[in-house]
Amino acid sequence: MGATSPDSGDLILVEPASPGSKVAVVTINRPDALNALTRSMMISLASAFRRLDADDGVAAVVLAGRGRSFCAGVDLTAAEEVFKGDVNDPAANPVAQMELCRKPIVGAVAGFAVTAGFEIALACDLLVAGRSAKFLDTHAKFGIFPSWGLSQKLSRLIGPNRAREVSLACMPVTAEMAEKWGLANHIVDDSQVLSKAIEVAEAIARNNRNLVVLYKSVINDGLQLDMKHARALEKERAVNYYNGMTKEQFANMQKFIQGRSSRAPSKL
Repeated sequence: MGATSPDSGDLILVEPASPGSKVAVVTINRPDALNALTRSMMISLASAFRRLDADDGVAAVVLAGRGRSFCAGVDLTAAEEVFKGDVNDPAANPVAQMELCRKPIVGAVAGFAVTAGFEIALACDLLVAGRSAKFLDTHAKFGIFPSWGLSQKLSRLIGPNRAREVSLACMPVTAEMAEKWGLANHIVDDSQVLSKAIEVAEAIARNNRNLVVLYKSVINDGLQLDMKHARALEKERAVNYYNGMTKEQFANMQKFIQGRSSRAPSKL
């Protein structure tokens, strides 16, 4: 992974968390408009996640917004261009590309995450929220039908009754509420949001990269199933995983475990 991607444009930036880091930081960079998304920005953001998914030098991704907002949603001054565009084209849909990305995505949310910005936050695998964070669904206020998953994901995360009030009454969700309801993993001061998100992503990047990818997949795929079928899915993938390992890979696993055991007591 190089520095800023040459074709991402100034409004969507992609860069390593630090020199040599396996964590990529994607920044929505339109602070004067609270990081509201134009159609070209949506396409660039989708393209960024597609490239990062294919980049073997990237193990985890952090998504942030520059300035005092994470993302204020779609730029409504270009509403017709956005909403009458090809919404069925996953290549131009940032949420679809985030969901297809095999690498874990850590959202760094400071300030507002509004409507489409809320949906982008929900497409992250983990969230770090600043104390100023506010998640707001304004679909009902402006007559915009949700199409990036908010109507289905939010109720599964925080419960249907809370989700109905958030969406139908346009009730803001503060950082404290988000943490209490299981939407945010961490709350920190706004000045620490990005560094904490990178810290979490770096912890993920230090682990077995192949297993992290497979583990994220089985968690997310299992959430689409009832418990019985989710457990069967886990067992099926475990069998395939171990059957696909060579004797050399098993030997390397044992050496790694033995090496760790000699340095510190096992927690298993």
